[in-house]
Amino acid sequence: MATTAKVLFRGAATTDTTTVLYTVPAATTAVVTSIVVSNTSGTDANFTLAFDDVAFTTTVTVGAFDSTVFDVKQVLDAATTIKGGASVTDVTFHISGVEIA
Repeated sequence: MATTAKVLFRGAATTDTTTVLYTVPAATTAVVTSIVVSNTSGTDANFTLAFDDVAFTTTVTVGAFDSTVFDVKQVLDAATTIKGGASVTDVTFHISGVEIA
């Protein structure tokens, strides 16, 4: 089994909360280890994240020019998705983890 630490997603949010940010590859298990949500705008924003359509966060506010950090150990099976979105595109997601194949 190969274990690879990697960035699972890094990029700007869309205003659609059902946007797929990451899908676990076939024959692979992923472990999400860290999620950082940053707001680069001058106003508060809301974001939502879900693992395979099960809410992880729902309409959480991140302050203007601020970040929210989640230290997690969430195991995801093959084909599981991480979905997310925000009220503005000035919100960025930084999701790190490990893939085990």
